[in-house]
Amino acid sequence: SQSTDGTESSHMHSENDLDCTRGYEWWLLREAKRRNPNIITYGLPWAFPGWVKGDDGEGNNPFSRPDLTASYIVEWLRCARDTHGVDIDLVGLWNECGNPGQGENEYAKLLRRTLDEEGFADTKIVAKDNDFSVCEEMANDQEYNDAIHAIGLHYPSDYPADNYDGCHKLEKPFWSSEESSSYADNNGAACWARVISSHFVLSGMTSNIMWNLVGSYTHGTK
Repeated sequence: SQSTDGTESSHMHSENDLDCTRGYEWWLLREAKRRNPNIITYGLPWAFPGWVKGDDGEGNNPFSRPDLTASYIVEWLRCARDTHGVDIDLVGLWNECGNPGQGENEYAKLLRRTLDEEGFADTKIVAKDNDFSVCEEMANDQEYNDAIHAIGLHYPSDYPADNYDGCHKLEKPFWSSEESSSYADNNGAACWARVISSHFVLSGMTSNIMWNLVGSYTHGTK
């Protein structure tokens, strides 16, 4: 699938197809761990193959058959661990997509149970790589709240800091799980420094993930 940052291969093109060697990211994972064994690993689906969506006519909804989607994620975690020797610390739900009406929250609960049953109890779930509406959803659903380890927001400086009062009441790790999108120049460096400091001082966020750390594309348009 095209993930904005490049086209990435699936480890399972169909339910009966499993290949733990496709794509360049396995190499990146191995090399990152080799250079820093303590580095934190985090997997986030940007897209799903059509077969996990079942045949109920709901279209682009990977949560219409949550059992299939959870199995798809577990197989990816197993590929990382058993084929490449990398344990995945964190996993997300669906990058900047998904909502309770699609069954995303129920999927998160099932994913947590499935991870525990399949030997991945140490892999924690981050929700939900989008906006702060997730905090109210978690506050109103204890089982969903219990399934989630950390709150991950994208570009949280786009919203007033007082929107996060409900997030802090959940007493979970509170992160900016996508930030920056800046060029590798002095302006980009200044933006990154501002993001790191302001998120902690104003919003108590203890982690910021830069997207993307390495890239190659045209600087602006004319």
